[in-house]
Amino acid sequence: MKTKSAHFIFTSGKPMSLYDQVAVALRRLGSGDSLVTIGDSFGLNHSTVSQVTWRFVESMEERGLHHLQWPTESEMAAIKSKFEQVRGLPNCCGVIDATHITMCLPASEPSSNVWLDHEKNHSMVLQAIVDADMRFRDIVTGWPGKMKDWLVFESSNFCKLCDKGERLNGKTLHVSGGYEIREYIIGDLGYPLLPYLLVPYEGKELAEPKAYFNRQHFATRMVGQRALMRLKEMWKIIQGSMWRPDKHRLPRIILVCCLLHNIVIDMEDEVQDELSLAHNHDSGYHQLICGASDAKGASLREKLSLYLTRTLPP
Repeated sequence: MKTKSAHFIFTSGKPMSLYDQVAVALRRLGSGDSLVTIGDSFGLNHSTVSQVTWRFVESMEERGLHHLQWPTESEMAAIKSKFEQVRGLPNCCGVIDATHITMCLPASEPSSNVWLDHEKNHSMVLQAIVDADMRFRDIVTGWPGKMKDWLVFESSNFCKLCDKGERLNGKTLHVSGGYEIREYIIGDLGYPLLPYLLVPYEGKELAEPKAYFNRQHFATRMVGQRALMRLKEMWKIIQGSMWRPDKHRLPRIILVCCLLHNIVIDMEDEVQDELSLAHNHDSGYHQLICGASDAKGASLREKLSLYLTRTLPP
């Protein structure tokens, strides 16, 4: 990035330093303000703001991807321990959730219908698997917002690795009665119940072990909600409706916002959770229920609900 820094200049004719360029890019991603607004505040042409921001995005993709990785074995042990401390779920490796990045597209745009979702917004979906400290550990983006959560998941590389036994394949936990609890992630009813993905029990009048499981599951799952809220609060370029974004560039901007989200968490002494987080990360969207169920997933969920209420046979 340094080699070309002289190519960017302020309207005054002064060349932009590397620090200037990073400041402009972070302002664009963090504020979501228009190119013109940011250009005026820095003394730059709006085209320069756009070019500098894109150079920053490309540089982050080249050099920053190590900030968003699936945990190592030792990292995973710490993550499981933290999840268990939340509400007692043992061997839990993450929370999966999804959100919509909305866009303003004119109806005259030929591809606009492709991006029209079930809530009549134009949007792109972001699926994230989050650890207990709100770090993103796996993301998928680029799909139109009308694609249902479970289809985004089933098309993901993460799902394929799990099905092949190459993800969530770590240590099994042995509990009373000779039962084994494998590694798993948790999600809401927008996902299928799988051997490695546990969703809540459906229904209202549930027996206590099931009702208790749902309460603990919900409380643990909130870390995913908070992570996505924090992402959109801190990197406002993806919070509101983006005006006619380039659909090829938008997934890369979303990825870089996720990388920056993780970098901020890594720089903190403790995870700061005091952001207002006033709004739902997916305001206006109603949950679509998947309903698909796998027998091994049902068995694991049953064992966990009995384990949590301490009613497993000895």
